[in-house]
Amino acid sequence: MTRFALVFVALLLLLFTLELTPPVQTYLVLPWTQVLTTLSAALVMPFDANVISYGKVLQNTVTGQGVAVEAGCNGVEACLILAAAVLAYPASWRLRFWGLLLGFLAVQCVNVLRVISLFYLVGVNTELFKFAHLYLWQALIMLDVLVVWLLWIRQVAKSEARQPVQVQA
Repeated sequence: MTRFALVFVALLLLLFTLELTPPVQTYLVLPWTQVLTTLSAALVMPFDANVISYGKVLQNTVTGQGVAVEAGCNGVEACLILAAAVLAYPASWRLRFWGLLLGFLAVQCVNVLRVISLFYLVGVNTELFKFAHLYLWQALIMLDVLVVWLLWIRQVAKSEARQPVQVQA
């Protein structure tokens, strides 16, 4: 447990430091944020033709209201926390790969719901938007990370239980 905690904290520090570097921001974080707003708009457009996305903004063309997806709201930090937990946990590299890939997808699916819900809340009730943005969705995204990680650990345990035990003579 101590090894896991130390490796987890070290990976968190490393990943968050790397995320803040200009090259990572320019070539990974900002493009990902644009993909996130484009995907959110694409999912909403069949139901609401007044939605557009440009850059990191999701906007209503009629009212002009919208949301700009900033750092901390693009799901990158949540994915970094999940990545640090998956990489720090003792498992095979194959299981870690699947944990990272499926975990990223799970966190980002919830994050797309977050962006879309906040987009609509900003036009309905400013106080409710602030509460959902600052408290509710922050907690739900972190809960998602925790649940995904715990489900992944469960799969790791099942996978290890299926492997034959090697007895040394």
